[in-house]
Amino acid sequence: KEFAGHERIARTLDADFYFAHPYASWERGANENMNGLIRQFFPKKLRFDSITPHQIAFAMHRLNHRPRKCLGFKTPHEVFMTQLQSRHNVVALQT
Repeated sequence: KEFAGHERIARTLDADFYFAHPYASWERGANENMNGLIRQFFPKKLRFDSITPHQIAFAMHRLNHRPRKCLGFKTPHEVFMTQLQSRHNVVALQT
């Protein structure tokens, strides 16, 4: 399941988990925004089995290198790499 073990993860990380209500898209703004951006590359009614790995890689690259207002007009890639290289900020990928 998608959130299996979330209680253990929350305790370990001392973090809170919040779950959106079914059919309440306004509670998932960032997710719905990303869905809209993805739909620019893969419109509704497009069969997923017709999408090539190359098309997915192209869309992923474009979306990760697209400046975002919420990031101060930096790209998600720039923000991630800055966080990854910072010695003062903890990143989930570090062990």
